[in-house]
Amino acid sequence: MKSVTMTENDNGWFVYIIRASDNSLYTGITTNVKRRWRQHCGELKGGAKYFNGRKPKDLAFIERQPDRSSASIREVQLKKLSRKQKDSLIQTENNKVSDFSNIIPVSRE
Repeated sequence: MKSVTMTENDNGWFVYIIRASDNSLYTGITTNVKRRWRQHCGELKGGAKYFNGRKPKDLAFIERQPDRSSASIREVQLKKLSRKQKDSLIQTENNKVSDFSNIIPVSRE
């Protein structure tokens, strides 16, 4: 299968996992990764309440989905995974976080 580089300007939806300052993992969806990162960091209005008591550390995982419905379904699937399963997913070759390293901090683990 051919590898496709993703960017924040891609059309479509993204499911992402952010590692927080307390090493917890937050899962969400967006159409604009850079904007959503800035919201979670408090630079723009609209970040998740999850980050009120902690700060985003890095983007640990990202996956492109064709539409909102698919992204929402995948988000629920990821949220149901155990921490060990999420850590394994973060290590897979399908994880495209390096495609975003020029715009936001990404996991190097």
